[in-house]
Amino acid sequence: MTSSDDAAAFDALREQSIEIPSWGFGPSGTRFATHQVPGQARTLEERVADAELVARYTGARLRLSLHMPWDVPESGWTALGARLRAGGIEPGTVNPNLFGEGEFRLGSIANPDAAIRGRATEHLLESVEAAKQLGVGDMWVWVPDGTNYPGQGHFRERRRWVRDALGEVYAALDPDQRLLIEYKLFEPAVYHMDVADWGQALLLCQQLGERAQVAVDIGHHAHGVNIEHVAATLLEEGRLGSFDLNDRKYADDDLMVGSINPFALFLVFAEVADAMLDTGAPEIAAAAARVLHKIDIAFPIEDKIAAMIQSVVATQTAWAKVFMIDRDALAAARAAGDVVGAHVIMQDAFETDVRGLLAEFRRERGGAEHPVADYRGGDDRAARRKER
Repeated sequence: MTSSDDAAAFDALREQSIEIPSWGFGPSGTRFATHQVPGQARTLEERVADAELVARYTGARLRLSLHMPWDVPESGWTALGARLRAGGIEPGTVNPNLFGEGEFRLGSIANPDAAIRGRATEHLLESVEAAKQLGVGDMWVWVPDGTNYPGQGHFRERRRWVRDALGEVYAALDPDQRLLIEYKLFEPAVYHMDVADWGQALLLCQQLGERAQVAVDIGHHAHGVNIEHVAATLLEEGRLGSFDLNDRKYADDDLMVGSINPFALFLVFAEVADAMLDTGAPEIAAAAARVLHKIDIAFPIEDKIAAMIQSVVATQTAWAKVFMIDRDALAAARAAGDVVGAHVIMQDAFETDVRGLLAEFRRERGGAEHPVADYRGGDDRAARRKER
C-alpha cells in the first residue's frame, strides 16, 4: 500500500454516495412473524430522523430510498425532498409496492386479470411522478410476480404483460431518468418468477431503451453464481444500474452488508472500480461511476440504527479496499500468466486494514470515531428507546 493508494481510497470515499432504505428503520419480520424492536421508527418523520443519525455517525453521503405507499408524505413529495436535503440527505429511489395488496395475490403487472394489471401499472406511474417531484433520477421496479405450480401461467404471455407495463413506465420517465429493474430467483413465487435472473432483466432493458438498466441484488442468486462476473458483463454492456447491498448464507437478503462473505462484496466492487478507471472506454467509465450503491435490508431482529450504521461502514470499507489494488502489477501478472501472483495481489488489497483511513474520513466529515459502539453507548439510542 502506498500514500497514493490512501489518497485514491480517500477520494473514493468522499465521492461515494450510499442509499439506505427507509423500511430498514421500521417494523419488519419474516413470513412467520413481525418483530417489535425497541426504538424502531413508527412514522416517516422518525425514519428520516434515523437516517440523519446514520449520516452523522458514519460521515457518509447518504440518499434515502422511499417506498410507495409506506412513505407517502402528507405535505407532498416536493416538500419531503426539501426536508431531506435540509437534513443533509438526498432523496433516493422511489420503490413501488406490487405485492402488498390482496388483489395482487396472483400477480400485479402479470396478473391474468387485465383490470388488476392496469391498476398495478397506474401505481408504477404514480411512483414515477413521485420521483419527478422529488428530483430523483432513478426509478426502481421489482416485479414480484410469478407462479407456484406448472400450468398456472403462460410464460410468454406473462412476459409480454410485464414488458408492456414497464414500457409505459419507461415512456413516462424524463429524459434524464433511469429505470432500474431488479430480478429475484425466487420470492414470493416458488415455481417461477417473471423476472428471475440478470439475463431476463437485461433483455427487458434492451427492449425498453438505453436508460433501462439492471439492478443486481447481492443476496438473490442461486448458490455458486459468480456475481462479480455478472457485474462485469453488465458493465461492459452499459447496463449495470445498481446493487442491492446485503448478505445471506442460504437464501433471502436480510443480513447486514458484508456479514457473511465480505470478500464477495470486495470482488463485486472491484469490477465497478476497474470500469471507472478504464481510460480506454470513457462511456463505460462514466456509466460505472453512476452505479448506485444501495443498501436493501429490513433487519427483522436487529437494533435498526446500529445495523444500518454497520452496513454503511461495511460498504465504505469494501469500497476503500478496492482502491488498494495494485492495478499495474495485476495487469503484468495477468499478461505473464502468473495465476498465483494475480490472486495474491487481490488478496493483499482485501486484507489491507483501512480502519485508520475510515476514521480519518469520519473526522473530516464530523462522524463518530467508533460509529456502532458510540451509537450503542450514547444518548441517541437511549432517547429513542425511551420516546418510542
